[in-house]
This record gives sequence, C-alpha cells and structure tokens, in this order.
Amino acid sequence: MSTSRTLVMIPTYQERENIVVVLERLFAANPHVEALVIDDGSPDGTGDVVEALAADDDRIHLLRRAGKSGLGAAYVAAMRWGIERGYDVLVEMDADGSHPPETLPDMLAALEVPAPGSGVLPALAIGSRWVDGGSVVNWPRHRELLSRGGNSYARLMLGIPVRDATAGFRAYRSSLLSRLALETIDSRGYCFQVDMTLRTLDAGEQIVEVPIEFRERERGESKMSQAIVVEAMLKVTQWGLRRRFAPRSR
Repeated sequence: MSTSRTLVMIPTYQERENIVVVLERLFAANPHVEALVIDDGSPDGTGDVVEALAADDDRIHLLRRAGKSGLGAAYVAAMRWGIERGYDVLVEMDADGSHPPETLPDMLAALEVPAPGSGVLPALAIGSRWVDGGSVVNWPRHRELLSRGGNSYARLMLGIPVRDATAGFRAYRSSLLSRLALETIDSRGYCFQVDMTLRTLDAGEQIVEVPIEFRERERGESKMSQAIVVEAMLKVTQWGLRRRFAPRSR
C-alpha cells in the first residue's frame, strides 16, 4: 500500500530506554510511514524524549495520556486519532523492540493480496509467531507455552482460524476500524488483541497472517502480569460461551 497514509501506533509506559531505537529502526525500514507514540504518563520521561524527537521530525507525533489505563484503552485512543486525521492504515507495534519493523513492508503488501478462495482484500494483517516461518527468540519456555496454549484455547472456544490471535503487531485498514464500535471495547490487557480479531471476523472481513521473528525485549520490564492472563482467559471463555448459546451476541 505504497500510496496509502500509514500510521504506526506505539503505546509506551516506561520505555525511555527503547523508544529512540525503535523509531530509528521503524523509519530506516519504512521511511514513508508516520508514528504516533501514546504515552501513559511514564515517570521515566518517555513522553519528553518523544516530544523532543517530534520537534525535529514531522513524522513523529505524541499523544499524552494522564495515567496508565491499559493497552486496549491506549490503542482505542490512537485509532480514533488516526481515523480523524484520515490515515488509510493503522499499525499496532510494541515499543520494546519485540516486533520487527523490518517486516512491516511485508504486512502492508499482504493487505493488497486477495484472500485465497474469496478474492477479497484482507482488512487486517497480523504479524504472526505461530504460522509457518514465524518464530520467537530469547523467550522463556513458560512464556512460549503460555502463548501457544492461549491461542489454541482461543481458537477452540471462539471457533476462529487465526493462529496468533494474541499477536500485537498488526496492520488494520482504517475503513474497518471506523465501522467497529470502538467505544464498547473494555478489554484492558492483551485480550484486546483477541477481541479485535473476533470483531474483525464478525464484521465479515478477511485476516491474513504474515510470519515474523518475535524477540524478547532486551531492556526494561515486561508488562505481562497474572492479572492480564486471567482477564484474557475469563473474557475468551465468556465470549466463547455467548457465541455457542447466543450466536452473534457479544
């Protein structure tokens, strides 16, 4: 989608050590995209670092939020920001270096290839760890088992074909996002990704998975917690039961 306006949305909280490197890699591989950093009041000054970068590079934008209120809320705010300003593609990407921005051109290109058997262009491209060609590097064994198990459980409970529904590296057509009821999303943690996957499929849209090499962060602390895992399991179970006993009712 070389002629499309693409906005890469990067939520941050305590990512001062990573954000400069991530933005440098992003623009080196994708010089024509723009970036919106959504900072949730990072005490380490992440927002100030981004503000200084934005003063010298008009491809960088900053959305400051008062406090930490979850990944889902940050992305919803960024999606609204991007839709209001007319971007064609909105990309989710982590700030910790785990998502390879060098793979973004492949993800954008995948949005221009009709889905097999349908002739319809995908509305969502997911950078997937768990399809052929995908991989994880330097990830603890328990994290890999948790991710694989969680995705298998989501496929079983929700009846969806996506191999990596919890993946956080994704490219959406803004035309899809503008049709979704973003104000009804209350998923705070990583189950936000499953929620958005399900909403995309329920909207009748196609999803394509593009293999990526996912790397564990080298600096800073992971945002994963037991509460995030529990939220995801409970919500996936709830959605699955509703779909079985009351189809299309969520």
